[in-house]
Amino acid sequence: MLVFNASAAETKQSDTSKLIVAVAEAGGELRGIPFTDVVKATTGKRILAFDRKNDADRELLAKIGSALDQVIIRMNATNSVAQKQRRINEVSSHFEDEMKRVLNDVAGFSCDFPHLASGKVQRSGYPDLRLVDKKSGRIIYLDPKLYEDGSRGSSFRTFYFEPKTDTNKILDDAHHLIVGFAHDGRKSGQWKFLSWELVDLSQFKVRLKAEFQGSNRDLYQDAAVVGSSRK
Repeated sequence: MLVFNASAAETKQSDTSKLIVAVAEAGGELRGIPFTDVVKATTGKRILAFDRKNDADRELLAKIGSALDQVIIRMNATNSVAQKQRRINEVSSHFEDEMKRVLNDVAGFSCDFPHLASGKVQRSGYPDLRLVDKKSGRIIYLDPKLYEDGSRGSSFRTFYFEPKTDTNKILDDAHHLIVGFAHDGRKSGQWKFLSWELVDLSQFKVRLKAEFQGSNRDLYQDAAVVGSSRK
């Protein structure tokens, strides 16, 4: 009996073709992908859901919420570092710093910037903070987002995740929370932060927008140029 075994190259070609067709048929964008699946596939780690009917979960969320109340009070102070910034994009990192300080002041909490597998601390990329509840050993990844009041329903991209092994900061099975802070757009001449929201990413769905691209280095390879007036 003749048995045909596809080579690795043929299998890869087949997988590539299937992916291109799937993306093309979806209009260049894949929607409704569970973020839990993305994290599991790229990091091997699970996103744990919060259960608001569970007493321990409610207590943990309440402690985080009380800390966020304090963060808003501090950032609204006239002498806060946030008030010295003209653009909201310049305020984000200061929220991360303030959240880290306030959460570390909460009894039983330990908060720091996430480390890479190499041990290096990296500020850029998702997630921004890693919180440990010492009593239970539970880990919560936190990522603050600032948005102008009234734009909560905007379709503008505000979240992104790049699955890169060398810059991966998700090293634990953990809860994942987005912390949304609403602000008034600096209408009075200073920033006024109005409220906060905690979003559990265990039910979050993302989309992948595909774009085939190349650089000049990719284009103008000696082996590919078939004519030129260059000397």
